[in-house]
Amino acid sequence: ARQLRIEYPGAIYHVTVRGNARQDIFADTHDRERFLRRLSESVETYGVRLYLFCLMPNHVHLVLETPSANLSRFMQSLETGYTVYYNLRHGTVGHLFQGRYKAKPVEGDAYLLRLSRYVHLNPVKTERPDRLSLQQRAARLRRYPWSSYRSYIGAEEELDFVTYGPVLAMEGEGTRRKHRYRNYVEAGLAKDDDEFLAVLNASSEAIGGEAFRVQVKAVCAGLQGKAARPEDVSFRQEVPSVDSEQVLETTCRHLGVCQADLLVKRRNSMLRPIAAMMLAKYA
Repeated sequence: ARQLRIEYPGAIYHVTVRGNARQDIFADTHDRERFLRRLSESVETYGVRLYLFCLMPNHVHLVLETPSANLSRFMQSLETGYTVYYNLRHGTVGHLFQGRYKAKPVEGDAYLLRLSRYVHLNPVKTERPDRLSLQQRAARLRRYPWSSYRSYIGAEEELDFVTYGPVLAMEGEGTRRKHRYRNYVEAGLAKDDDEFLAVLNASSEAIGGEAFRVQVKAVCAGLQGKAARPEDVSFRQEVPSVDSEQVLETTCRHLGVCQADLLVKRRNSMLRPIAAMMLAKYA
Protein backbone atom coordinates (compact mmCIF):
# COMPACT_ATOMS: atom_id res chain seq x y z
CA ALA A 1 0.00 0.00 0.00
CA ARG A 2 1.14 3.52 -0.70
CA GLN A 3 2.31 5.39 2.36
CA LEU A 4 -0.13 7.97 3.64
CA ARG A 5 0.87 11.58 3.02
CA ILE A 6 0.56 13.57 6.22
CA GLU A 7 -0.35 17.15 5.36
CA TYR A 8 -1.26 19.95 7.75
CA PRO A 9 -0.79 23.76 7.78
CA GLY A 10 2.74 24.71 8.80
CA ALA A 11 4.19 21.24 8.28
CA ILE A 12 7.94 21.09 7.59
CA TYR A 13 9.28 18.29 5.38
CA HIS A 14 12.52 16.77 4.22
CA VAL A 15 11.69 15.75 0.64
CA THR A 16 13.90 13.51 -1.50
CA VAL A 17 13.34 12.79 -5.19
CA ARG A 18 15.44 10.14 -6.96
CA GLY A 19 15.98 9.19 -10.58
CA ASN A 20 14.29 6.08 -11.92
CA ALA A 21 16.60 3.05 -11.47
CA ARG A 22 19.13 5.47 -9.91
CA GLN A 23 19.67 7.16 -13.28
CA ASP A 24 20.83 10.77 -13.51
CA ILE A 25 18.04 13.32 -13.71
CA PHE A 26 20.26 16.16 -14.97
CA ALA A 27 22.28 15.86 -18.18
CA ASP A 28 23.89 19.29 -18.04
CA THR A 29 23.76 22.82 -16.65
CA HIS A 30 20.71 23.70 -18.74
CA ASP A 31 18.72 20.90 -17.09
CA ARG A 32 19.68 22.05 -13.60
CA GLU A 33 18.77 25.65 -14.39
CA ARG A 34 15.43 24.53 -15.80
CA PHE A 35 14.69 22.46 -12.68
CA LEU A 36 15.43 25.46 -10.44
CA ARG A 37 13.21 27.66 -12.60
CA ARG A 38 10.39 25.15 -12.26
CA LEU A 39 11.04 24.92 -8.52
CA SER A 40 10.83 28.70 -8.21
CA GLU A 41 7.55 28.81 -10.14
CA SER A 42 5.99 26.04 -8.06
CA VAL A 43 7.08 27.70 -4.80
CA GLU A 44 5.36 30.92 -5.87
CA THR A 45 2.23 29.24 -7.22
CA TYR A 46 1.55 27.07 -4.17
CA GLY A 47 2.73 29.46 -1.47
CA VAL A 48 5.40 27.03 -0.25
CA ARG A 49 8.28 28.25 1.90
CA LEU A 50 11.43 26.60 0.56
CA TYR A 51 14.12 26.66 3.26
CA LEU A 52 16.92 25.01 1.29
CA PHE A 53 17.72 22.66 -1.57
CA CYS A 54 20.54 20.56 -2.98
CA LEU A 55 20.67 19.09 -6.48
CA MET A 56 22.80 15.97 -6.91
CA PRO A 57 23.31 14.06 -10.20
CA ASN A 58 20.57 11.50 -9.58
CA HIS A 59 18.54 12.94 -6.70
CA VAL A 60 17.31 16.15 -5.10
CA HIS A 61 16.91 17.24 -1.48
CA LEU A 62 14.33 19.86 -0.48
CA VAL A 63 13.49 21.21 2.97
CA LEU A 64 10.26 23.17 2.93
CA GLU A 65 7.19 24.30 4.83
CA THR A 66 3.62 24.15 3.52
CA PRO A 67 1.46 26.88 5.11
CA SER A 68 -1.50 25.65 3.04
CA ALA A 69 -1.05 21.90 3.61
CA ASN A 70 -0.58 21.29 -0.12
CA LEU A 71 2.62 19.25 -0.43
CA SER A 72 1.14 16.76 -2.90
CA ARG A 73 -0.06 19.44 -5.30
CA PHE A 74 3.26 21.26 -5.09
CA MET A 75 5.31 18.14 -5.78
CA GLN A 76 3.04 17.02 -8.61
CA SER A 77 3.54 20.38 -10.31
CA LEU A 78 7.31 20.26 -9.82
CA GLU A 79 7.87 16.67 -10.93
CA THR A 80 5.41 16.64 -13.83
CA GLY A 81 6.60 19.94 -15.26
CA TYR A 82 10.27 18.95 -15.18
CA THR A 83 9.62 15.44 -16.52
CA VAL A 84 7.70 16.79 -19.53
CA TYR A 85 10.54 19.22 -20.25
CA TYR A 86 13.23 16.53 -19.83
CA ASN A 87 11.53 14.01 -22.10
CA LEU A 88 10.93 16.60 -24.80
CA ARG A 89 14.50 17.90 -24.71
CA HIS A 90 16.25 14.54 -24.58
CA GLY A 91 13.84 12.52 -26.72
CA THR A 92 12.96 10.11 -23.93
CA VAL A 93 9.63 8.75 -22.70
CA GLY A 94 8.17 7.41 -19.49
CA HIS A 95 9.08 7.99 -15.87
CA LEU A 96 12.08 10.08 -14.93
CA PHE A 97 11.72 9.76 -11.15
CA GLN A 98 11.78 6.58 -9.09
CA GLY A 99 8.32 5.92 -7.67
CA ARG A 100 6.84 8.43 -5.28
CA TYR A 101 8.95 11.12 -3.69
CA LYS A 102 9.79 10.63 -0.01
CA ALA A 103 8.60 13.27 2.42
CA LYS A 104 9.34 13.04 6.14
CA PRO A 105 7.65 15.54 8.48
CA VAL A 106 10.26 17.32 10.62
CA GLU A 107 9.74 18.19 14.26
CA GLY A 108 10.14 21.92 13.89
CA ASP A 109 13.08 23.92 15.12
CA ALA A 110 14.58 21.15 17.23
CA TYR A 111 15.88 19.37 14.14
CA LEU A 112 15.68 21.96 11.35
CA LEU A 113 19.17 23.40 11.80
CA ARG A 114 20.83 19.98 11.94
CA LEU A 115 18.85 18.81 8.92
CA SER A 116 20.00 21.88 6.98
CA ARG A 117 23.63 20.95 7.68
CA TYR A 118 23.03 17.36 6.58
CA VAL A 119 21.46 18.48 3.28
CA HIS A 120 24.03 21.17 2.50
CA LEU A 121 26.92 18.78 3.11
CA ASN A 122 25.63 16.29 0.52
CA PRO A 123 27.93 17.41 -2.34
CA VAL A 124 31.07 16.54 -0.36
CA LYS A 125 29.78 13.73 1.85
CA THR A 126 29.62 11.50 -1.21
CA GLU A 127 33.39 11.91 -1.66
CA ARG A 128 35.76 9.53 0.11
CA PRO A 129 37.23 11.57 3.00
CA ASP A 130 40.72 10.17 2.46
CA ARG A 131 40.91 11.57 -1.09
CA LEU A 132 40.69 15.24 -0.10
CA SER A 133 41.95 17.25 2.84
CA LEU A 134 39.51 19.02 5.13
CA GLN A 135 40.40 22.37 3.53
CA GLN A 136 39.85 20.96 0.03
CA ARG A 137 36.45 19.58 0.97
CA ALA A 138 35.42 22.91 2.48
CA ALA A 139 36.56 24.76 -0.65
CA ARG A 140 34.64 22.34 -2.86
CA LEU A 141 31.51 22.78 -0.75
CA ARG A 142 31.72 26.58 -1.01
CA ARG A 143 32.08 26.37 -4.79
CA TYR A 144 29.24 23.92 -5.40
CA PRO A 145 26.71 25.91 -7.47
CA TRP A 146 23.63 23.64 -7.27
CA SER A 147 22.49 24.09 -3.70
CA SER A 148 21.33 26.97 -1.53
CA TYR A 149 24.52 26.83 0.57
CA ARG A 150 26.46 29.55 -1.25
CA SER A 151 23.62 32.03 -0.78
CA TYR A 152 23.31 31.00 2.88
CA ILE A 153 26.93 31.90 3.62
CA GLY A 154 27.00 35.11 1.58
CA ALA A 155 29.10 33.77 -1.30
CA GLU A 156 26.35 34.84 -3.71
CA GLU A 157 23.14 36.86 -3.55
CA GLU A 158 20.13 35.37 -1.81
CA LEU A 159 17.65 33.59 -4.09
CA ASP A 160 14.18 35.11 -4.18
CA PHE A 161 12.45 31.71 -3.95
CA VAL A 162 14.32 30.57 -0.82
CA THR A 163 13.22 31.56 2.70
CA TYR A 164 16.37 32.00 4.80
CA GLY A 165 14.99 33.48 8.03
CA PRO A 166 13.95 30.38 10.02
CA VAL A 167 17.32 28.62 9.66
CA LEU A 168 19.57 31.66 10.02
CA ALA A 169 17.58 32.86 13.06
CA MET A 170 19.02 29.90 14.95
CA GLU A 171 22.47 31.45 14.55
CA GLY A 172 21.37 34.57 16.41
CA GLU A 173 21.09 38.16 15.26
CA GLY A 174 23.52 40.48 13.53
CA THR A 175 25.47 40.65 10.32
CA ARG A 176 27.74 37.70 11.17
CA ARG A 177 25.07 35.04 11.41
CA LYS A 178 25.87 33.81 7.89
CA HIS A 179 29.49 33.42 8.98
CA ARG A 180 28.38 31.51 12.06
CA TYR A 181 26.16 29.29 9.92
CA ARG A 182 29.11 28.52 7.63
CA ASN A 183 31.22 27.50 10.62
CA TYR A 184 28.39 25.34 11.94
CA VAL A 185 27.89 23.49 8.66
CA GLU A 186 31.57 23.00 7.89
CA ALA A 187 32.23 21.66 11.37
CA GLY A 188 30.32 18.65 10.07
CA LEU A 189 33.13 17.95 7.60
CA ALA A 190 35.48 16.97 10.40
CA LYS A 191 33.01 14.96 12.48
CA ASP A 192 29.67 13.40 11.64
CA ASP A 193 26.64 14.32 13.72
CA ASP A 194 26.04 10.72 14.81
CA GLU A 195 23.16 11.67 17.09
CA PHE A 196 21.25 13.32 14.25
CA LEU A 197 22.06 10.50 11.81
CA ALA A 198 20.55 8.08 14.32
CA VAL A 199 17.38 10.19 14.43
CA LEU A 200 17.34 10.42 10.64
CA ASN A 201 17.52 6.64 10.27
CA ALA A 202 15.25 5.79 13.21
CA SER A 203 12.06 6.12 11.16
CA SER A 204 11.04 6.03 7.53
CA GLU A 205 8.09 8.29 8.35
CA ALA A 206 9.37 11.25 10.37
CA ILE A 207 12.40 13.16 11.64
CA GLY A 208 12.11 14.05 15.30
CA GLY A 209 12.06 12.82 18.87
CA GLU A 210 10.54 9.51 19.88
CA ALA A 211 7.18 11.00 20.84
CA PHE A 212 6.89 12.80 17.49
CA ARG A 213 7.83 9.66 15.56
CA VAL A 214 5.27 7.59 17.46
CA GLN A 215 2.56 10.13 16.78
CA VAL A 216 3.35 10.27 13.05
CA LYS A 217 3.43 6.48 12.91
CA ALA A 218 -0.01 6.37 14.50
CA VAL A 219 -1.37 8.72 11.87
CA CYS A 220 0.19 6.67 9.10
CA ALA A 221 -1.48 3.58 10.53
CA GLY A 222 -4.85 5.28 10.40
CA LEU A 223 -5.24 5.67 14.17
CA GLN A 224 -6.99 8.54 15.91
CA GLY A 225 -5.25 11.87 16.44
CA LYS A 226 -3.37 14.39 14.43
CA ALA A 227 0.28 14.78 13.63
CA ALA A 228 1.97 17.13 16.06
CA ARG A 229 2.32 20.61 14.67
CA PRO A 230 5.85 22.02 14.99
CA GLU A 231 6.23 24.72 17.59
CA ASP A 232 5.06 28.14 16.43
CA VAL A 233 7.67 30.82 15.89
CA SER A 234 7.36 34.22 14.28
CA PHE A 235 8.42 32.83 10.90
CA ARG A 236 5.48 30.44 10.54
CA GLN A 237 2.67 31.68 8.33
CA GLU A 238 -0.58 30.51 6.82
CA VAL A 239 -1.83 31.65 3.43
CA PRO A 240 -5.36 33.12 3.61
CA SER A 241 -7.88 32.53 0.85
CA VAL A 242 -9.02 35.65 -1.01
CA ASP A 243 -12.70 36.29 -1.80
CA SER A 244 -13.42 35.36 -5.43
CA GLU A 245 -15.19 38.65 -6.10
CA GLN A 246 -12.13 40.57 -4.96
CA VAL A 247 -9.91 38.45 -7.23
CA LEU A 248 -12.14 39.16 -10.24
CA GLU A 249 -12.31 42.90 -9.50
CA THR A 250 -8.53 43.16 -9.19
CA THR A 251 -7.94 41.07 -12.31
CA CYS A 252 -10.37 43.10 -14.41
CA ARG A 253 -8.87 46.38 -13.18
CA HIS A 254 -5.39 45.33 -14.29
CA LEU A 255 -6.66 43.99 -17.61
CA GLY A 256 -8.71 47.13 -18.26
CA VAL A 257 -12.01 45.28 -18.72
CA CYS A 258 -15.26 44.81 -16.82
CA GLN A 259 -16.48 41.53 -15.38
CA ALA A 260 -19.17 41.25 -18.05
CA ASP A 261 -16.39 40.88 -20.63
CA LEU A 262 -15.35 37.63 -18.94
CA LEU A 263 -18.70 36.04 -19.76
CA VAL A 264 -18.20 36.50 -23.49
CA LYS A 265 -16.27 33.83 -25.37
CA ARG A 266 -13.86 35.33 -27.89
CA ARG A 267 -11.56 33.48 -30.23
CA ASN A 268 -7.88 33.65 -29.13
CA SER A 269 -8.76 35.87 -26.15
CA MET A 270 -6.72 35.40 -22.97
CA LEU A 271 -9.16 37.24 -20.68
CA ARG A 272 -11.07 34.18 -19.45
CA PRO A 273 -7.98 31.94 -19.02
CA ILE A 274 -6.21 34.66 -17.01
CA ALA A 275 -9.25 35.17 -14.78
CA ALA A 276 -9.60 31.42 -14.27
CA MET A 277 -5.90 31.11 -13.35
CA MET A 278 -6.15 33.95 -10.81
CA LEU A 279 -9.26 32.40 -9.22
CA ALA A 280 -7.61 28.98 -8.94
CA LYS A 281 -4.42 30.46 -7.50
CA TYR A 282 -5.80 32.97 -4.98
CA ALA A 283 -9.42 32.06 -4.24
